[in-house]
Amino acid sequence: MNYSIIVYIIGYVLKIEGLFLLLPCLTALIYQEPSGFAFLISAAICLFLGIIATYKKPQNNVFYGKEGFVTVSLCWVVLSIFGALPFLLNKEIPSIPDALFETISGFTTTGSTILTDIEALSKCSLLWRSFTHWIGGMGILVFVLAILPIAGGGSQMYLMRAESPGPSVSKLVPRVKHTAMILYGIYIVITIIEIILLLIGGMPFFDAITSAFGTAGTGGFGIKNDSFASYPIFCQGVVTVFMILFGVNFNVYYLFLCRKHKQALQSEELRMYLIIILVSSLFIAFNIRHLFPGFQALHQAFFQVGSIITTTGFATADFNTWPELSKMILIFLMFFGACAGSTGGGIKISRILILMKSIKKELFFIVHPRSVKKIRMDGQVIEHDILRSINVFMATYFIIIMLSILLISLENKDTVTTVTSVITTLNNIGPGLELVGPIGNFSSFSALSKFVFMFDMLAGRLEIFPMLILFMPGTWKK
Repeated sequence: MNYSIIVYIIGYVLKIEGLFLLLPCLTALIYQEPSGFAFLISAAICLFLGIIATYKKPQNNVFYGKEGFVTVSLCWVVLSIFGALPFLLNKEIPSIPDALFETISGFTTTGSTILTDIEALSKCSLLWRSFTHWIGGMGILVFVLAILPIAGGGSQMYLMRAESPGPSVSKLVPRVKHTAMILYGIYIVITIIEIILLLIGGMPFFDAITSAFGTAGTGGFGIKNDSFASYPIFCQGVVTVFMILFGVNFNVYYLFLCRKHKQALQSEELRMYLIIILVSSLFIAFNIRHLFPGFQALHQAFFQVGSIITTTGFATADFNTWPELSKMILIFLMFFGACAGSTGGGIKISRILILMKSIKKELFFIVHPRSVKKIRMDGQVIEHDILRSINVFMATYFIIIMLSILLISLENKDTVTTVTSVITTLNNIGPGLELVGPIGNFSSFSALSKFVFMFDMLAGRLEIFPMLILFMPGTWKK
């Protein structure tokens, strides 16, 4: 284990977090809020520790898969701990478990909250909550790779693979740094376009920025107690479209930039993703037509389907009151998630597709035992290693769900609350059903349950294994 390079990279992450913390300081200055001093102090602490950790560059800056997984996991834990400091210092979230829960929920783009009155927070704290979504959406280490050469050889790819969502990650261009720059460039441009459209729709500037941050990271932290219900229908429509756009694999956007439109549109994952959204929305719209007049049923259905499948978590209605069929469809969408290589969470559409193809292949073998059949995705043969990793991922995923549900059941809350609270945190969605529904929150859970949720949120965002590897004794041997 190359400990020196791990500390060095964590130091860089702390320095970048320190710079990011200056944005809410500026917000506090504009709105003349004294709580901004908490962000200034936190920024100073991050910069000081980061400078110490990066004062001397390690002689050996090459590392491998194990170091990549450990580095990513520790960076996200450290990022969350120091990101929670301002809430503790300004006493807006005085409890350590609550402050950590809120911050981890932000960085992992989950959007679950312990707050009962969101609008009581200062503007700088509201901005920081939403900005953590934007930071976590693409990934802090992808940002670091885009601006700094921090590791030697091909080591940088181990960081990107450990942090990026999906069954496989590849370079768009020969150099990892350029790949990271392309990804963040696309990310920033789409975010700016959304802000402009929200401003055109009459949304205040502060609301437009925070909403765009939450949408881009598919996070779902709102700045109003009713989430998105009180905004104009045009703004809700803009957010619906952009939630879906940020749930698309960013490789597709790169293909469009390279004018490979045909190849981009032939993506099986993209087609399946859009079909699921369309069919689910139409079913729910028909099912809730008695609750909303005319076009509103379709609008509400598309917004909630887009919010849930992309694991954003914004809400325009309390879907706790919707018919059972609509709620069950939303629960299924919680598992599906968005596309691989997007900012969304969940299992990912690509994994679902490959599993379906595996089932079809197995049934074919039963009928034709001597046949040879390869599983293909977008014309490419799916290698055995990818199939194995998906099968192991799915097994581990459901084991974590079962163990988490057992631990949360110690709270003696109703079954729907217990089950959906785990599903929504592991899949980085935000709202569940019943007590943790769109008008509920996680404040009533004990500290133990909140730490279980924190682990689930981090495991879900980092695709499980980077977090689990921290608990293996062999990981820490030199």
